[in-house]
Amino acid sequence: MSQTPPYGSPSPFGPPSSASAGAPAASGAGPAGPNLVNGTTVHGVLGRRGIRHPWEIPMVIIGAIVTLVAYGLWLTIVVVSIVNAIRGEGPTILTVTEDPTNPFGSLVIQLFAVVMLMPIIIWIARAMMYAQMRAMSTRMSPTQFPEGYRMVVEAARHHGLRRVPDAYVAIGNGMINAFASGHGFRRFVVVYSDLFEVGGAARDPEALRFVIAHEVGHLAAGHVSYFRLLLTNLLYQVPLLGMALSRAQEYTADNYGYDVTPSGSAGAMAVLSAGKYLNADVNVNELADRAVTEKGLWVHIVNWRASHPIMTWRAHALRDRSAAGKLWFRPGFRLWPGSATTPMYRGPLPAGSVFSGTWPTPDEVLAMLDAADRERPANLTNQFGRFPGVDYSSAPPQRTVQTAPPFLSRRADQPVAPVVPPQRPGAGPYGGYPAA
Repeated sequence: MSQTPPYGSPSPFGPPSSASAGAPAASGAGPAGPNLVNGTTVHGVLGRRGIRHPWEIPMVIIGAIVTLVAYGLWLTIVVVSIVNAIRGEGPTILTVTEDPTNPFGSLVIQLFAVVMLMPIIIWIARAMMYAQMRAMSTRMSPTQFPEGYRMVVEAARHHGLRRVPDAYVAIGNGMINAFASGHGFRRFVVVYSDLFEVGGAARDPEALRFVIAHEVGHLAAGHVSYFRLLLTNLLYQVPLLGMALSRAQEYTADNYGYDVTPSGSAGAMAVLSAGKYLNADVNVNELADRAVTEKGLWVHIVNWRASHPIMTWRAHALRDRSAAGKLWFRPGFRLWPGSATTPMYRGPLPAGSVFSGTWPTPDEVLAMLDAADRERPANLTNQFGRFPGVDYSSAPPQRTVQTAPPFLSRRADQPVAPVVPPQRPGAGPYGGYPAA
């Protein structure tokens, strides 16, 4: 079995182009501003090659076809209505009835109105969102949250954006989230305050850098372009297909984030799965391995209905950079070509997809807990989060904790470990790592 690249391995996309990573351009010699034909980045309308998820562009094409068909029907209704009005007979848009034989029923009229108004609705919604951020949120600047703003600017430079996007910190009210959007040729990113706090020195600045590079990646990939939204908006009303496009775009943005800071990808998955306090104690290898071991139709349904890849699949894609993230079927689904993989580590607990008869008894799990305690360094107890103002200098670095081999697990390419390892001094083949 081939060695799976670890978290923090070099980006598979190669170094950024000189246009985005070289020395700053001389005064007056910078790239032209974005317009209708040159794209948001210096890489052109199509952006950088090889960084998009392979399903993204096909889904955009399907969305464009759906939209063009809808506008074709809209134009047909308009023409038929005009012709019937001139002739003085036959149904028109203005003579709607509930008669089931009338092709211009209420549902058709609603769809007609939505299609007709969609360009205006999208424009107004984007304008209102941008205005709300400008009116209600704190803008990052060289003097306000400069550390976070530097992350935005460096990501924009790395991705080749023609202009630095606006950046805002919005109140999170406990929600861990961030998003990117735009209005006209202006672009902006918003980081919720609860997620922004992760950038503090006592937390995980590289995880925040990954998230910001991910959001700026949405801008660089053209995901918030007005015309792209116009061509794909109706696809989001189609079951399965709309969410598939969204997940493909999220994988693409993850690729952009990884390209800026590979080392921050594990931290980002930890904070998005366990929050800003417990992220330091998440073993992301265990999280990623469950993408393979957690099987069943219901897990797939949860993914198909989600706008973002489910967290286990997303963590697996960021750890294994040899293939694109899975859009439809989990890693290891052997009926789907190219996805037959195994977990990197095999742990002692069974997956939730197996019958409960194979689940361990309380006594067996207590024995596992005792065995894990013998494996765990003495300075890595009390896994209830890391907080500012507390000295954690004697504990292992959080990235080491997040990417270490899981306790009581063995490599998948090694013999299967016993459910309860024997007591023995020191760390052995089950994992373990030294303190900082």
